[in-house]
Amino acid sequence: MSAQTTAISRPRRWDNPFDPELSTVDVERILTAPVFRDLDPDRFPPGQSLPDIVRNDARINRYQRGDIVVLEGDYGNSVFVILSGAVNVLYGYLPEVGRPPPRARRPFWNALAQLWRNSRESETRTLSPSARALHMRADRGRAYLPDIERVIAEHSVTLLEHGDMFGEISALSRSPRTATVVADTDCELVELRWQGLRDLRARDPDLRERVDHLHRTRSLLAHLSESPLFAHLDEATIALVAQEIRFENHGTQELFPTGELPAESDGSLAGEPLIAEEGSLTDDLIMIRAGFARVTEHLDHGDRTVGYLKNNDVFGLEELVRQWRGNGSVPLRNSLRAIGYLDILRVPALVMERYVLPTMPEHLLPPATDADMRATPVWKRDDSATGIEQPLVDFLIDERIINGTQSMVIDLDRCTGCDDCVKACAATHDGNPRFVRQGPSHDDVMIANACMHCVDAVCLIGCPTGAIHRDLSSGDVHINDDTCIGCGTCSRSCPYGNIVMVEIADKAGTVITDRETGAAIRRATKCDLCAGQLGGPACQRACPNDALARLDMSNPGELVAWLRR
Repeated sequence: MSAQTTAISRPRRWDNPFDPELSTVDVERILTAPVFRDLDPDRFPPGQSLPDIVRNDARINRYQRGDIVVLEGDYGNSVFVILSGAVNVLYGYLPEVGRPPPRARRPFWNALAQLWRNSRESETRTLSPSARALHMRADRGRAYLPDIERVIAEHSVTLLEHGDMFGEISALSRSPRTATVVADTDCELVELRWQGLRDLRARDPDLRERVDHLHRTRSLLAHLSESPLFAHLDEATIALVAQEIRFENHGTQELFPTGELPAESDGSLAGEPLIAEEGSLTDDLIMIRAGFARVTEHLDHGDRTVGYLKNNDVFGLEELVRQWRGNGSVPLRNSLRAIGYLDILRVPALVMERYVLPTMPEHLLPPATDADMRATPVWKRDDSATGIEQPLVDFLIDERIINGTQSMVIDLDRCTGCDDCVKACAATHDGNPRFVRQGPSHDDVMIANACMHCVDAVCLIGCPTGAIHRDLSSGDVHINDDTCIGCGTCSRSCPYGNIVMVEIADKAGTVITDRETGAAIRRATKCDLCAGQLGGPACQRACPNDALARLDMSNPGELVAWLRR
């Protein structure tokens, strides 16, 4: 006779609604509001109907005048639609909101004393509320501006009213908010988390077009003005260029659609949408807005990876310049493919030739090259032949190591397995190391299982309290132990397995348990780059053989220089 088991339904996205108390009346009210009432219900399948998406992914928030809705620089995962009232969009840094200052480094003697103050017990915690720097409404628990009239008078302000939408681009691309939004009057806002917005856009092309239009009018002009390629243009010319730009999205909204690293590639790249093909005419300049793209060249009967592009990179500029200089139609020298989700802008060649290239500073123009010369691969631009070998390029891209801004790279030729790096990490974190000295490897290069502080940090998605967040001054990913509830969402989201859920204990070593269930309390832990420590990551400083480094994989030069040190 088999052992008794308990059967449960497979967990689904619908199991955890944004607002479990959202009523049927609230859903109906949202569906009759602007933006939602224009959606065609017939475009949605029965198992994922429009009311289902709203019921699961929306909530209604109420704000008083002066309440802060979103902060510039914060990483958002939701979009807002105004049901009633109005909000002000403020541009510029606002010290009044009490944003936490950059992490202070510990004084030398404090850092040294930590070595003998560390608890002997694993994962000890002092559970006490921390002081808040924000101005908070006692009745609402919400940050607000105490002198909104003065702030509005001193900043550039845009008023949004009933039916307006904001926050959509930050929600979809997991990029920082571009402005602070404050309630101008008492108001009600529909907040829709990014998963719901993704599903609505996928089913309704009209909404997709509206989102693209908002993107154009609110962020495109600023983006062009800040780009070195367009910074020399006046406002009127930039506006003309912006009118001709096309927006495109490729792939899925996740860098890792299955929540895991991709299986070993068969070399066909069939799962990566082709955006531009080698040998085709150069019709556009492609600008990467969000995500990653693979650059390849034809080789025998397949394709060889020569590099990748990320946010703010461009593709096709050299070919466009050669055409403009009178070399006739110049075909693309490489192909471009989306890795996961990719958001791009296309600037037509005619627009570049008419408005941009004639007045572009000479130092920004690619040098004139022989028409038969091949473009230097992205990872091999150094004339001193210090480029990365092809198999290593494929490894870094296929394993998505390119996503890391602080990847822990270990030179296996130099590593002796002494574990000094692990011991140093443990000494810095109450006896508990925050990484595992193992991980994917290629030849003599290994990427240890340590948080890479990713460009596209998918672990941020879904955290119900915002406990996992980016440091606003450095962009590093940290976990606020005071607000982590141990749900494990970030741990499950990390495709690299670099966030671990651990049981915690008090200073006496007693495991802390839930009063109601008796279950052990768990918290998320990961590498924090030794935040607050003098000298940065202890693991790197402790290695006696210079076998370990924390490297930004968006800068191939760092890896090249370190490998050839």
